[in-house]
Amino acid sequence: MEKLKRPVYVKPGTDDFFKKMRLEVNETVLKNSSLYVLNVVKSLGLLVVFFLFYGCILAFGNQTYLLFLFYILSGITMIVLFINAFHDAAHGALFKKPKHNEWFLYVLELFGSNHWLWMRRHIGLHHAYPNVPDWDVDIKQSDIIRIFPTSPLLKYHKYQHIYMWFIYPFYSLNWIYIRDFKDFFGTKDNYVKKIVKKIPKQEIYRLFAAKIVNLFYLLFLPMVLLNQPWYMVLFAWLSMHMFGSIIGVVALVSTHVDEDANFPNTDEKGNLSDTWAMHQMVVTKDFSTESKLANFLYGGFTHHVAHHLFPGVGHTYYPYITPIIRRYAEEYNLPYTSYPFYHAVRSHFRMLKNKGVKENILRMGEI
Repeated sequence: MEKLKRPVYVKPGTDDFFKKMRLEVNETVLKNSSLYVLNVVKSLGLLVVFFLFYGCILAFGNQTYLLFLFYILSGITMIVLFINAFHDAAHGALFKKPKHNEWFLYVLELFGSNHWLWMRRHIGLHHAYPNVPDWDVDIKQSDIIRIFPTSPLLKYHKYQHIYMWFIYPFYSLNWIYIRDFKDFFGTKDNYVKKIVKKIPKQEIYRLFAAKIVNLFYLLFLPMVLLNQPWYMVLFAWLSMHMFGSIIGVVALVSTHVDEDANFPNTDEKGNLSDTWAMHQMVVTKDFSTESKLANFLYGGFTHHVAHHLFPGVGHTYYPYITPIIRRYAEEYNLPYTSYPFYHAVRSHFRMLKNKGVKENILRMGEI
């Protein structure tokens, strides 16, 4: 598969806001070592809680309501663990030593994912070129949904603001059991294969091993050990993924893809129109930054502008970085948006409705 020429950002000038912002963050916020300890304790604690809930499935799952309860709690914890701990570790932001982050990411394989693939997809493409058509594969995942203005408009897209309500609850199932295989073995629009020389053979073995182990202990083992019909365990397992996906999708749709989202394209030479830092400000939004519950559940997603500007910093630092970003946004007249999560979700589905039909040239003011 042919290699691609990566998009190129504008070089920052001498009065670049991010140089000053980064210096201030380094000299103030990042010196607070207690926030590092908090992140480690939270991450390891969430891992323990997940396996406690899993143990409760095996211990109390003979009662149907407890079977569903602990599966659902496991699903929610799984997504929160992913959004907080594994996400930070993938960015090298959980532990101080890179090898410790790498070791921790191998735990992700127990949840059925492949961290090697996810890092290429999330960091190598999404963080490098957020909202850039054909490059941000965290946004462009399937033809079933149209988000980028440059994507083909299909007939069924006019209903996407309706049917995506029923598809989003299966997001984690799609991620683990469909999307990973498409990125490893697919050829159509496979940008992962276009930015890596060769997928290591051991990662292919690890891909299959992770899926098998995940299905074994989360699905088949409870079927064997519990005095429950197999289909009841299956439904409980599905509810785990559905409730977890609902929690996770809020983070995914709230930060980059609302009705006012920007999708900067490259010119004919592959150049983007902003610096890297300005681009992050333009395409990224925060949500519910003042909510302690939202900050706990969603980690680096509520303060997502801080995460995109400082991806190598743990999410527990972000509530202290965001006020600095707001001040610089006001001083330099930079775009910055933060809104409640319900507004973000509502705006996302309005965007889906708008992108599902041909652009109204009277409203757009151009042909």
